[in-house]
Amino acid sequence: MNYRYGGNAHKELHTSIQADEEPFPTSVSVCFPERDQRRGEIELIQRLLFPTCWNAPELVRDELAIVDSLDELGSLFHAGVCPYTSSNTDEIVTSVLDALPQLRETLKKDIEAAYKGDPAAKSYTEIIRSYPGFLAIAMQRIAHVLYTAGAPEYARELTEYAKTQTGIDIHPGAEIGEHFFIDHGNGVVIGETATVGRWVRLYQDVTLGALHFKEQEGEAHKLKKDYKRHPNIGNHVVIGAGTKLLGPVNVGDHVSIGANSWITEDIPDHTKVYISNHPTQERKQNRQENQTH
Repeated sequence: MNYRYGGNAHKELHTSIQADEEPFPTSVSVCFPERDQRRGEIELIQRLLFPTCWNAPELVRDELAIVDSLDELGSLFHAGVCPYTSSNTDEIVTSVLDALPQLRETLKKDIEAAYKGDPAAKSYTEIIRSYPGFLAIAMQRIAHVLYTAGAPEYARELTEYAKTQTGIDIHPGAEIGEHFFIDHGNGVVIGETATVGRWVRLYQDVTLGALHFKEQEGEAHKLKKDYKRHPNIGNHVVIGAGTKLLGPVNVGDHVSIGANSWITEDIPDHTKVYISNHPTQERKQNRQENQTH
């Protein structure tokens, strides 16, 4: 089916793109090497949201070019949603495209958080083009709109694709606040019913997961669905590498959690959590006659 978009997102996207100022990339004359994309949706999303980083200067200059790209993206979304639900596919697709301008503004805040939160970050362009955490967050934010609009299965396709590219697993049902940053990213897992506040920074191998599962009454071997299982994270929170937060615990505002912590209880505001007794490290001198050169 050839989807035709009839909303106003093209006008809002064009206005948003035109309003960009440094340090966001604004030059339409810079050309980056193309990358092979297995899913056309990802390429189109990247070009629509940040055209100066993905060789799409026509989307900066021409509002009608944005309409054409929205039609193309809408057709791909329609083809992805339709196998799961055919009753209101047009409405679902339109709601996602309508949300793109606001999603772009939210992602710009995520870029700001990444730049401020990573001493190694050199530019906003570097973050947009190369940070796995940013790709995973961008796909999850779009997938979350699909999820809430009534297309959870197709939303999962997009986040699972992002996981194959980044090693970061964020369920489309998770609710993520503004200025969110995942550094490094490998092994990060955020479950379906997790909520994350503003200005939250996670490091690699962090899990916002379930502690245990309820069984469905009257049906053997089936776990219960659609209930709160995952943590709630407040605002201005830093969670160190390897930390596991399990169950529907509440983490307050302005909390810092040290690496490799295991959290199954609530944490109040303005609290630091860390492991006080680290394992003892043993050292043994090798016998020189047993060493090879």
